[in-house]
Amino acid sequence: MQVSLIPTDHVDRVWPDVRPHMERAAEYTYGRYDVEDIKDFITQYDHHLWIAFDDEGIKGAAVTNFKQYPKKRYLDLVFCGGLGGMEWKAEMLRILQHWAYDSNCDGIESSGRLGWGKIFQDDGYKPLWQTYELPIATSGLGA
Repeated sequence: MQVSLIPTDHVDRVWPDVRPHMERAAEYTYGRYDVEDIKDFITQYDHHLWIAFDDEGIKGAAVTNFKQYPKKRYLDLVFCGGLGGMEWKAEMLRILQHWAYDSNCDGIESSGRLGWGKIFQDDGYKPLWQTYELPIATSGLGA
């Protein structure tokens, strides 16, 4: 299994094979993003497309970007999806860890569904917080 960063000007060439993986990732945003938004982040903004592939084709993809806080810089794993993830996860994570280091990041971060905790349990991940969405009221207070 190999992992590669796709230059922005080559995204259109691989997108037909990446799209199904990103469609599934978009489903887990619960309407916040669709697959075209993800492609726009890569082609028009500062996000990076990574693919995991072998002789049979693209098995999975990840989208990252740099997140700068006042005191720290992180590589943010924004979207990830694919087939047989446990076959390519280790190599993808290894490459992203090196990319983060080479890019002077303090770490890698991501928000996602609770299942990611199980996926990364053996990779030294440390749960700091989880992101939850709570419903709003169905009517106002009458103010």
